[in-house]
Amino acid sequence: MDTTDASATPDTGASAPPRAEAPASPDRQEAAAAPARPVSRRIAAAAREEAEAVVRGAWGDGERRPREEDVIDLLLVVSELVGNAVRHGGGLAAFEARAVDGGVRLDVSDHSPVVPAAASGRVPFPARDQGSGYGWPLIARLARDVTVRRRPGRGKTISVLVPVRAADPR
Repeated sequence: MDTTDASATPDTGASAPPRAEAPASPDRQEAAAAPARPVSRRIAAAAREEAEAVVRGAWGDGERRPREEDVIDLLLVVSELVGNAVRHGGGLAAFEARAVDGGVRLDVSDHSPVVPAAASGRVPFPARDQGSGYGWPLIARLARDVTVRRRPGRGKTISVLVPVRAADPR
């Protein structure tokens, strides 16, 4: 997955000169009025789409369908890992999802060599009054075989297996 954002531009502090444009159609006006999604949401959304395409491609051939709750678990884990890479890891360096025996293997690379303390063992859920801190407990509950590999001078890769089972026949 390409993690570059072609729409991102550096903030130089200078404003661009105004441009004359033709009046926008009602469809364009509505789209222009909608707030732009932050880069992290677009990256996470693209990673979720890729992971879902992998699981549907591997398990979606007629009788062998994936359990929908397993697909939802996969998408939650993708969101958490990619979101953590963007927010805490200096940005997403690479993302890979591939079908393997028993599920989907995710490899999420970022630019930080710091290994999350929560990645090394059992993680309790945060106190109820905290607004964050749920990511690693969710990953620990939904994924298996969590490993963290440092990439010398280039950050780290977190690899997990998210189990995906075949749905019951209809």
